[in-house]
Amino acid sequence: MLKQLNSGDLAPSFETIAVGGIYGEGTPLLSSEFRDKTWALYFYPKDDTPGCTKQACGLRDTWSKFAALNVQVFGVSVDGEKSHRKFIDKFSLPFPLLVDTEHKISENFGVWVEKSMYGKKYMGTERSTFVIGPDGRIRAVFRKVKPEEHADILFAELTKH
Repeated sequence: MLKQLNSGDLAPSFETIAVGGIYGEGTPLLSSEFRDKTWALYFYPKDDTPGCTKQACGLRDTWSKFAALNVQVFGVSVDGEKSHRKFIDKFSLPFPLLVDTEHKISENFGVWVEKSMYGKKYMGTERSTFVIGPDGRIRAVFRKVKPEEHADILFAELTKH
């Protein structure tokens, strides 16, 4: 098991494909592009499932507040580009989703964990959010976030001084 990341830790670097928002149909993205900026990654289990849809739509419905902060927010799941595009289109999501089909980003952030459903154990993504500061360090971590509370919790953290 990987070390659990906490506030103050250096955020792991990564390279992936971003879909949606200013990234359109899919654009390569390096985490180093956000040096000197505050940004957020929210990890969710799967596109177009009830909890993940509630979480994404909560962000969508309050997006103007986030946009006014000039802070980039990315959703991350192990789904691919086509799945992300379909999810974005179906729910008019204004923010980009990052492709993590090999769960490398999820593993590096410590959110690829053993889960259990109906007595069956499997590996999956823990619903978690990381706010990363301009210095590249994790400013805040929210684990096992409730989908309906996510947007408010994230906005409150991003507006702290």
